[in-house]
Amino acid sequence: MSLSFLCGLFGYTRQAYYKHLRRNREGSLSDTLLLERVGCYRKLMPRLGGRKLWHLLQQDGFPVSRDRLFTLLSENNLLVKRRKKYSVTTCSRHWMRKYPNLIRGFDLERPHRLWVGDITYISLKGGFAYLALITDAYSKRIVGYDLNTTLERDGALRALRMAIDQTPQQKRQ
Repeated sequence: MSLSFLCGLFGYTRQAYYKHLRRNREGSLSDTLLLERVGCYRKLMPRLGGRKLWHLLQQDGFPVSRDRLFTLLSENNLLVKRRKKYSVTTCSRHWMRKYPNLIRGFDLERPHRLWVGDITYISLKGGFAYLALITDAYSKRIVGYDLNTTLERDGALRALRMAIDQTPQQKRQ
């Protein structure tokens, strides 16, 4: 079978077939050069992000689109993973007494039978603010809250007082 016959089966000319081969060869060559250049930059600056890398490649005369660069980096596992920013707020490895879980197996039949409390922090310019929450375990509704600048017990007690005051007496039984 001739190449003309095979190309005709797919609706292409021989010229289109050779043009496709040439484009793939040129593309793989430019991709190889691009990856080598990326490797040079990554040796100097290992955490350099994709957009800054793209700007540097543009300055060096590598005309590659941003999306093509990100696709190429992704295919070769060269994208830099973002570092997760978090603060450790719980330390369970301590010498003090650890209390058992008293609500394991507790049936939640209706609202206001079980409240759970939590304290979280909110980062501000000048430091932190602490938010104490009392949540109804059945409905997942916040029934009491307090925002305070210190992590003292008064904030949690005010949140509990708010929850008690907002809940009618007959619902608490």
